[in-house]
Amino acid sequence: MALLALLVPVVSDAFTVNSMTINPNSGALSPSTTVDLSFTVQEPSGSTTLNDLVMSTALTSPQWSYIIYVNGNPTAPTQSAEETLDISSFLLTYKSSDDVSVGVTLSGTTPTVTQSTNQTLVQIYEEDTNGNQLGTPYLVTALVVNPGDVTSAIANANAQLSQLKTDIDEKSALGVDTSAAEAQYNAAQSQITAAQAQPISQYTAALNEVTTATSDISTGESLLDKSWAEAEISTAQGPVNNVDTLIAFFQGNTSTANDPKLSTIINEREIAVSYISAANDFVTNGNYASARSKAEQAYTEGNQSYNDALFWYNQPTSFDIIGWIGGLFSSSVLLIGVGVVVVVLIVVGVIIYRKRSRWDELG
Repeated sequence: MALLALLVPVVSDAFTVNSMTINPNSGALSPSTTVDLSFTVQEPSGSTTLNDLVMSTALTSPQWSYIIYVNGNPTAPTQSAEETLDISSFLLTYKSSDDVSVGVTLSGTTPTVTQSTNQTLVQIYEEDTNGNQLGTPYLVTALVVNPGDVTSAIANANAQLSQLKTDIDEKSALGVDTSAAEAQYNAAQSQITAAQAQPISQYTAALNEVTTATSDISTGESLLDKSWAEAEISTAQGPVNNVDTLIAFFQGNTSTANDPKLSTIINEREIAVSYISAANDFVTNGNYASARSKAEQAYTEGNQSYNDALFWYNQPTSFDIIGWIGGLFSSSVLLIGVGVVVVVLIVVGVIIYRKRSRWDELG
């Protein structure tokens, strides 16, 4: 579909078309629009014609008028109200030295169409004595629109825009970053508003704006899907980060560093990390549904690893018992040592006391 009336000149050995004017000459046309055309058909100089000159149109209620000029001298004008105008070769045959042309005017109205299509304003060709069309016709077309096409396109775009808004609100409630999708939403909304404001003559411009809007909506949905996948991956990373802290604690404790339970926890953690890596790859490739699926697996595995580590951490594990026993042992030794010292002091004191008492008795 062309924005302007489409002129398709075709080179012909028999004639050329000059000075084509069309009114209205810009934009698409709505049904029942009056269209006026004027042009000149120039017969080749230095030869005579043996073919009819035929013109046709898809305009309704056509009004043709033509004048044959011979060496610039006009003949009487001829009118016709037929869809097809046939100028007999008899009227066009002159001496080869004569300059022969046909001035034509055409007026009609654009037809009603069920869908927007290009319609023939005028078609010009030659026809031989057997009624066969010769060569490729000279053709002028214009886009005649069905106003309902624009209305329908805008309605469909608005429905898609409404769905995008619903999706944005849902993901926002989940904590997903929707800023990129919202920017596309706003751009699409502006394009639809501009399309609604276009007059029917700017049908193509309106459809282009609707097309841009639907593209923005599609991009918005894709960006929203991506943000959702990235949010799921971020959520899956949480348990992994938590278990990393506990793993570091266990590895730093000599009583648990080589415990088989730690190997199990680490293996679960590594599986979760591999799922996160796969999810990130899917995001890079634009496969956001698969990215979310892998992120969910990562979260499940990472959470299992963290819960196992947390359960172990909260139990009276071997490193706690050993410390308790060690503390207990150290306290007992200290108490025994103190007791021995006290006993020794008491014995020594008694001995000294007795000796002094004996000296006193001896005077």
